[in-house]
Amino acid sequence: MTAETTSQFTLSQRLVLAIVPRIVWALLWIVGLTWRFEVIAEEGVTPVLFGQRPGPEIYCFWHQCVLPCTIYFRHSLSVILISRSFDGELITRILRMFHFDAVRGSSSRGAREGLLGLTRVIESGRTAIFTADGPRGPIYQTKMGPIKLAKVTGAPIGCFHLEPEHAWTMRSWDRFLIPKPFTRICVSWAQWTHVPPDLPEDQFETKRQELNAAIERARLRSYAHFGKAAQ
Repeated sequence: MTAETTSQFTLSQRLVLAIVPRIVWALLWIVGLTWRFEVIAEEGVTPVLFGQRPGPEIYCFWHQCVLPCTIYFRHSLSVILISRSFDGELITRILRMFHFDAVRGSSSRGAREGLLGLTRVIESGRTAIFTADGPRGPIYQTKMGPIKLAKVTGAPIGCFHLEPEHAWTMRSWDRFLIPKPFTRICVSWAQWTHVPPDLPEDQFETKRQELNAAIERARLRSYAHFGKAAQ
């Protein structure tokens, strides 16, 4: 992090950035060791398993399951798009301790720079990750960024959801999930979304809806896996 970036935060925020990430990393690491992942997938879909290092692909999931995704994909060396806000900086520091990297930007701030950064990620052979409805929602509504990136790079979009059987749900816009220790977590994969390089701009919304539907199917299938009612 550059001195210029650090200077945008207050003294108290800089103290939080210096202390909190290590505490969160330690707690998440310890609790994450107790989680048990169970993988399901729609017919014809080959899921990415724990410990695998995927290639030049795009992954999309809802913002609420960031914590289990951090543990499940910690060996993937993936790169995630994160906002330039204070919260984004805090998340970036935590994720880097789990061997992720970050491109800074969002749908509202630095969108173009973020897209260019993730294009370079795909070109280098690594995986780019979007929290599809982040950073501020609305919940369960993906942004257009993954579609634009897939069109430019030709990379397929993997759609999935990680649902804990038992979790604390925060009263936030995304209903953020904190899986409880020793819980099972369903890793639910839906069909991949493919975006043709010659897709006309007036068809972007149709593809976005296709991607949105895929992530939602993954989420609802994970509920069914544990016998939960749809929410």
